[in-house]
Amino acid sequence: MSAILHTIGYESAALPDVIGRLREAGVEIVIDVRAVAASRRAGFSKTMLRASLEAEGIGYAHIRALGTPKPGREAARAGRVAEMEAIFAAHMETPEAQDGLAEAIAIAGEKRAALLCYEACAAGCHRRIVGAMIRGATGCAVKDL
Repeated sequence: MSAILHTIGYESAALPDVIGRLREAGVEIVIDVRAVAASRRAGFSKTMLRASLEAEGIGYAHIRALGTPKPGREAARAGRVAEMEAIFAAHMETPEAQDGLAEAIAIAGEKRAALLCYEACAAGCHRRIVGAMIRGATGCAVKDL
């Protein structure tokens, strides 16, 4: 297990900036924790993002089961972070989410990983919760890029 699990949001960043921050941190694989790996922001939809990362020597894994369900995303967009957290906590009790968490823990155990989602600030994003769960299982530190 890497001593540090990174997280990153791309809300206010261009793809080259995100890739630069990942490379600077020594990230070997991005774990995409979006329920829907599509984006209106150029370069951040799954296929293009994977290709761009791989061209820079960074792996990519999309774990859809670690994404926030639609009602949680709607709550987050409306600034209702506590509501999003409650919805996400219930989601994380599902077998699919538990399997996704186990997959993320395994990946982070093999390579220096970064959790990726949209929100620039991890404080209002579910990736903070996923990072804390991985930290609880492994003892790693979590650092937001």
